[in-house]
Amino acid sequence: MPFGSLWLPVVASAVAVWLVSSILHMVLKYHKADYKRLGNPTTEAAVAQAIRAAGPTPGVYPIPYCEPSQMKDPENLKKYEEGPVGMITILANGAPNMGKYLGLWLGFCFLVSLTAGYVARHTLTVSSDPLEILRITGALAFVAYGYGNIQDAIWRGMPWSNAMRGLVDALIYSVVTGMVFRLLWPAG
Repeated sequence: MPFGSLWLPVVASAVAVWLVSSILHMVLKYHKADYKRLGNPTTEAAVAQAIRAAGPTPGVYPIPYCEPSQMKDPENLKKYEEGPVGMITILANGAPNMGKYLGLWLGFCFLVSLTAGYVARHTLTVSSDPLEILRITGALAFVAYGYGNIQDAIWRGMPWSNAMRGLVDALIYSVVTGMVFRLLWPAG
């Protein structure tokens, strides 16, 4: 089967996931619990001022910071015990550019659908069972949309409740992806 015959399900599934994700985040609002205020407004302002004074460029900053070889140093162990322990992500200054983020998200959705189409093209035929089409493309989409949440919970300290909400999203996106591929799969 030529890969060109899968462009319609690739593009349609990417757009469908993008639209469904917009609805999930704007209507259901269950991701409001993903972010918390740092103390009260005065505390937040003081922390912001301290970070501003340090002048960090965009990046991820562990606190306390130490080289791996220094992890067992008593002074560093004391810093870890006293806390706080965390990862601070610094973005570029300025209001969030939602157009940019939504465009990048659409690009990621396209990449996931393109990869699902690539794998499906090499594992399925034009006469494949529709349920098998949904399983293959949906499973790959679930891995792509969901497993990064688990990695962030393990290594970046994302709360497991946030990761679980991300996995629920991934499950919904994978069903959408699989259904679109199933419905638009090229006929034999």
